[in-house]
Amino acid sequence: MTSPVIRLDPADTVVVAREDIRKGTRIESEGLTALADIPAGHKLATRALRRGEPVLKYATVIGYAGEDLAPGTYLHTHNVLVDEIQKDYRFGQDYRPAQLLPQAERETFMGYRRADGRVGTRNVIGVFITVNCSATVARKIAQYFDEERLENFPNVDGVVPFIHQQGCGMEQTGEPIDLLRRTLKGYIQHPNIAGALIVGLGCERNNLERFFEATALETGTMLRSLRMQTLGGTAETIRQGRAMVREMLTEANRATRSPCSAEHIRIGLQCGGSDGFSGLSANPALGRAVDRLARNGGTAILSETPELYGIEHTLTARARDESVGRALLDRIRWWLDYTEGRDVQMQGVVGPGNQNGGLANIVEKALGGAKKGGSTGIEAVYRYAEKVDHSGLVLMDTPGYDPVAATGQIAGGANLICFTTGRGSCFGSYPAPTIKLASNTPMYNRMKGDMDINCGPVIDGTATLEQMGDAIFRSILDVASGQRTKSEALGVGAEEFAPWPIGVTG
Repeated sequence: MTSPVIRLDPADTVVVAREDIRKGTRIESEGLTALADIPAGHKLATRALRRGEPVLKYATVIGYAGEDLAPGTYLHTHNVLVDEIQKDYRFGQDYRPAQLLPQAERETFMGYRRADGRVGTRNVIGVFITVNCSATVARKIAQYFDEERLENFPNVDGVVPFIHQQGCGMEQTGEPIDLLRRTLKGYIQHPNIAGALIVGLGCERNNLERFFEATALETGTMLRSLRMQTLGGTAETIRQGRAMVREMLTEANRATRSPCSAEHIRIGLQCGGSDGFSGLSANPALGRAVDRLARNGGTAILSETPELYGIEHTLTARARDESVGRALLDRIRWWLDYTEGRDVQMQGVVGPGNQNGGLANIVEKALGGAKKGGSTGIEAVYRYAEKVDHSGLVLMDTPGYDPVAATGQIAGGANLICFTTGRGSCFGSYPAPTIKLASNTPMYNRMKGDMDINCGPVIDGTATLEQMGDAIFRSILDVASGQRTKSEALGVGAEEFAPWPIGVTG
């Protein structure tokens, strides 16, 4: 019979409940009896622990016993305390470069080849804004091109407005406005964007002149711009914008899919609504797929820096060299300063959904979240929305908030997002589609309309991580070739464009 608990490592002092366990249940595989009701996904002690003794999961310290604990004790936020954990950074000692397959043996997908060598997984016209004052105009331009009006353009995947809340009333120099412009430029030049229209008001700090000067972008047939104040206002800008998009649609529709090496796939790795099963099923299964992608020359971007805090020493050990490892530590220190004294998870306490799902603190959450990155060595560390130009596994500094994090990854060049969830996230994204991976079968069955892949069989004992990783990798190739994800079918993703609003608004 399948054990009611899951042991992750022989050295662990905890096991995870595979199912709800009643008080008094004998767990023969561990030689203990549950001393309390244990919800599915939560932990119990496997041996006696003295107060202050490390609590180990995946052979990694996730906290310390807050009191003397007997075998079978329910372990959670009330008795697993976060303290200063001793960390051995071991820069580069565990680095393992991807074992690249010969070019002729690499997997392929059907992608859109751009003239400059980039490859897209979608073919989208984007309507962008320099400032929120032009948001309604951009939205009305894009919404005009509904399914009926796009019937004559079968090779175009949609006209999408990319709306944000910034562009004026913000710091005029320095990182805040640079970050916004870097994000917009990354989307405008994205391989999934066939053409772009940029709409500005005219008097904003991030006006069209300054934006084009700062980004070195140049207008042309497939990059147009409109200034509302020059045109006389809302109605005329909408009219001219629709005409410009209609012209770009004709050109964009000439693009067709052709066989492309999987080395052109770049995945943003995301997790949201994590639970106690995320780090056991969906995340490590995705990690197996990432290792396969890396062997095929592709790229995966691990982000959400605050959700890597506590286990960053395991990542510096996987860094290509000390400079890459220290670049990660620099971003960790920035976040510690940025969040000092603030009620955010970087200070140890995770969200209520995470806690209800079995995660005791940020260290345990980080330990599971990092599993998305597989075992491949870390090649580089990027700042938010910087262009990713390394292959293999890389890190990008982003907040933990999913829409903001994914926006940075897409701006950096991710042409797909893989998003794991235990509680049930309904996230989607444009122009890079999101594949959602459920960590457990009950949630998958409850939310089939939003979930693409059920990783629950790993928990149920009917599939291995290798088998699930292979299924995820095959799905990545299928979606990159045009198969629609659940979020795409629902039209979810345009409102989730969320550049990081760092800095002062005044």
